[in-house]
Amino acid sequence: MATIYEVSELAGVSLATVSRVLNNNTRVSDKTRKKVTDAMEQLGYRPNSIAQSLASNRSNSVGILVSELHGPIFGQMMAGIEAELRGAGKHVIITTGHSEEKGEKDGIEFLLSRNCDAIIIHVEAVSDEYLIELSKGPVPVYLMSRHVEEIKDHCISLDNTLGGYLATKAILEQGHTQIAYISGHQFKADSINRFNGHKKALAEKNIAFDENLFFIGDYKETGGSAGLKHFIDNNLSFSALICANDEMASGAMKYAREHGYELPNDLSIMGYDNVIFANYLYPKLTTIDNPVNEMGKMAAKLVLKTVYNQKKQNIKSVFEPRVIFRQSVIPHIP
Repeated sequence: MATIYEVSELAGVSLATVSRVLNNNTRVSDKTRKKVTDAMEQLGYRPNSIAQSLASNRSNSVGILVSELHGPIFGQMMAGIEAELRGAGKHVIITTGHSEEKGEKDGIEFLLSRNCDAIIIHVEAVSDEYLIELSKGPVPVYLMSRHVEEIKDHCISLDNTLGGYLATKAILEQGHTQIAYISGHQFKADSINRFNGHKKALAEKNIAFDENLFFIGDYKETGGSAGLKHFIDNNLSFSALICANDEMASGAMKYAREHGYELPNDLSIMGYDNVIFANYLYPKLTTIDNPVNEMGKMAAKLVLKTVYNQKKQNIKSVFEPRVIFRQSVIPHIP
């Protein structure tokens, strides 16, 4: 098996230069880098990752914790993070927290034990205080889709209050005033903020919030169908339905069609997230864009800049949502 010394000799460079190439150090010219990589290829040299880690005090791996592995949101998020890090020669270790405090803490401890250079986490159940204390440790921690003011420089988030506001404003502008709302779990910050935005838009139009037209779902199709069933079973009057994510919107649309509703003529439905299937529902779903893939890339860029000293990264910490108009929302005709 070839050694780093043989690579150094064949390339005609120092051991330190070979080490810099192996660790993607930018202080190596393209010409010299090619000489080293050509020598590695000619000798069949494979770097020892453990030795690299000991020599550089880096594992070149980043931990990722997400709430779940299923569902389009987390897939897009992880894809964005992984693509950006892989392009920089870094690898990822992935685990889940299942939106439970113990599960999230266990997942974080697992990633810390794997000698990750940094961890990027999407957590919903642990407290801000826990995250602030965690950030004081030796391993840098970065938050996805959550803003904690005390560690805001390590947060990549979406303005969900604005998103909730835009969703309801778009419905109101179509003449709807009786609007049902299916929220996610109210211990989740994004659910709370989206709902607060909804109430803000209603208040601007002097429309009183009706508790009867509010249902707490589960961010899954089942939550959408259960919410719409609840409103129908209670003989409530509404011409539009806003769901706090697209999965619940799809569940509500399915339930509506199964119970004789002609969409969107009988009921306008608004989603949130703009996941890939939203454009393939019938009717195509009007929704709020949640750019989690771009946010994932940005979290990775933040890690590359602050942990791996790749200074050329331009960081955007807070993303703004926007309405994606399709066919599931139409003007209300009294």
